[in-house]
Amino acid sequence: MTDPDAPRPEAPATQDDLPSAARRALAEAEARRSRPAPPLPTELGGRDGPEPVRYGDWERKGLAIDF
Repeated sequence: MTDPDAPRPEAPATQDDLPSAARRALAEAEARRSRPAPPLPTELGGRDGPEPVRYGDWERKGLAIDF
């Protein structure tokens, strides 16, 4: 567990204060976010209705199983 009263490390004020590797990583992450997500493949033999893992549990024959 972390101590909530412990001092936190100071964050850089601007991106200019970041190392070049961090600036490059931020630029790559922004490029990935700007691309549309690829379409999901069609599931063969899957369940009907909404995807159960969206809600954090799975129901099968009346029994709910939480992940």
